[in-house]
Amino acid sequence: MHELIKRAAGACLAALACAAAMGTAHAADYPDRQVRIVVPYPPGGFNDTLARTASEYLTKAWQQPVVVDNRPGGNTLIGNTIVAKSAADGYTLLITPLPFSALPGLYRDKMPYDPVRDFEPVIWAGSTQNILAVRADSPYRTVQDVLAYARKNPGRLNYGSTGSGSSNHLSMELFLGMTETRMAHIPYKGSAPAVTALMAGDIDLLFDNVPNVYQQIKAGKLRAVAATGAGRAPLLPDVPTVAESGVPGYEVNVWFGIQAPAGTPPDIVARINGDLVRMLREPAVVEKFGAQGVEVVASSPERFKQLVGSEIKKWTEVIERADIRIE
Repeated sequence: MHELIKRAAGACLAALACAAAMGTAHAADYPDRQVRIVVPYPPGGFNDTLARTASEYLTKAWQQPVVVDNRPGGNTLIGNTIVAKSAADGYTLLITPLPFSALPGLYRDKMPYDPVRDFEPVIWAGSTQNILAVRADSPYRTVQDVLAYARKNPGRLNYGSTGSGSSNHLSMELFLGMTETRMAHIPYKGSAPAVTALMAGDIDLLFDNVPNVYQQIKAGKLRAVAATGAGRAPLLPDVPTVAESGVPGYEVNVWFGIQAPAGTPPDIVARINGDLVRMLREPAVVEKFGAQGVEVVASSPERFKQLVGSEIKKWTEVIERADIRIE
């Protein structure tokens, strides 16, 4: 068994022991003790921002401590597994971004949990886009510039990502598949080193979240070529979308949500969703997230469930077509 899966399995056992000790919840008096929000990443980045914003707001709203528990590792499998195997009582929640939907395709039959059966979607909190970025002095100013070179020189361009299955990796694999082009993939351990490599000339281009490249674009160190959304990114309204730039139908929505273990009582899910919707509609929260390039969605649990299902299908197909594997 792969080492990552071993670690996730260990997390399962620990979570099961915790679940057995904690018992069941009663919606009438929820919450009557500490609630934990698991973030399957290290501190920093928007996933952590979302968790800490929710922690601060819900602690005040519920008059109970809501703590953030960063559990990075295993390409998010560690944190995801902890929540999948926790008690279905509303006292353990999971920050869930787009890469969650890529894991079934990446790990195939090695998943330590079922991404649909083992989770209860609570809310689609917000979304951002990825930006196709190049160095400020790059000869590539448009998507068509990139494609013209890539088609004449298959495999000569190299692109960076934050690892297999990340939203920026998947954005490029979808782009390559739809345009029938080839580039070399160079993964990095995080956005910061990937962006630094781009500015240093170690890689030719990358897709990355708006919050991760906006300041460099604004400072003139990077050039934004295109955005991945159905519409233009609010912080970069002059940057066309990939679809506008000659790849019709291309769209990547980089989403962030929150889930609970499957079987969490519907009235508890509704309580959490309602309070989070109120939080997300606070003008200060909308402004805070918007400054990072994230648009608030504040969906119902049902809408988030539909999104997760459709995204698993989409990214599994992309991963299988590109033959991306993690052994």
